[in-house]
Amino acid sequence: MTEGVQRPGLDSQGCIKREGSLGRVTHDFRPVVSAARDRLLDVFGGRMHSAYLYGSIPRGTARVGRSDLDLLVVLRDEPAEGDREDARVLGEGLDKEFRCIDGVGTLLYGRARVLSKLERYDMGWFLACLCTPLLGEDLAEYLPRYRPDSLLARETNGDLALLLPRWRERIAGAADSDEARRPLVRFMSRHLVRTGFTLVMPRWNGWTSDLGEMAEAFGAYYPRRAEQMRAAAVRGHEPTGDPAVLRSYVDDLGPWLAEEYARVHGVKAPRPD
Repeated sequence: MTEGVQRPGLDSQGCIKREGSLGRVTHDFRPVVSAARDRLLDVFGGRMHSAYLYGSIPRGTARVGRSDLDLLVVLRDEPAEGDREDARVLGEGLDKEFRCIDGVGTLLYGRARVLSKLERYDMGWFLACLCTPLLGEDLAEYLPRYRPDSLLARETNGDLALLLPRWRERIAGAADSDEARRPLVRFMSRHLVRTGFTLVMPRWNGWTSDLGEMAEAFGAYYPRRAEQMRAAAVRGHEPTGDPAVLRSYVDDLGPWLAEEYARVHGVKAPRPD
C-alpha cells in the first residue's frame, strides 16, 4: 500500500474536485428536479439565498424507485421552525407525486452559518465539494479549496461518539418491525462507511462518494474490520431489518470507530446545536 499516491476525486493541485452536475441528472429524474426547483421558489421565495442538489441524483448514479432526492437550502437568515415544517411538507409532496424517488431529505442552513469559520471544514466543504448548484448564487465562490487532510477528516466526521447515544434512542423508539428498522439500518450503515472512509482519507489521499470504494479504502488500512465495513456498504443500498445489525453498530463497530477516529484525528469542534 503506497501512501501519498494521488487517488481519484482530486484535481492537479491535489484538491477535492466538486462532484456532480445538473448535466449528469438522468432522464428519469429530471422532472422531479424541475419540480423541486419551482416549489422551492414558491415556498421560500426571497427568504432563500440558494439551493443545491447532492447525492446520487446529481452524480448520475441514482436508481429509479430506490434513491432519494437530497436538497440543501441556504436561507438569507437562520431557519426557523416554520421553515423546517415548510421543507418537510414540500418533501412529502414531491415524494408522493414522483415514484422515481424514495423519499426527500432537505438540509436547511442560514448563509452566515455556512460561511462561518466554525463550518468551513464541515458544511462549507460539503457545499463546495459535494453539492450541485440548483438556484441562486453559488456560495462555493466564497469558500477555500479543500484537501483530503486530517483537519477535514476531524471536522466532517469527528463527532461519532456524540451521535451514538442518539442512535440508541432512535433504535429503542422504533417499532418492532423490519419496515421500521430498515431506514435506520440504511442511514447508520451509510454514516459508518463514510466515517470509516474519512478516517483513512488522508492516507488514501483522494475522494469518492461510492460506498463500496469507501469500504475498500478503509479495509486496506484496517483489515480486521474490513468485512464489517463491506457489509455495511451493502446495507447502505440494500438495508435489512435485522435488529442484530443495529445492535452491532451501536455496541461494536460504532464505538470502536469513534475511539479510533478520536485517536487519529481528534474530536470535532463543538457546535451550538
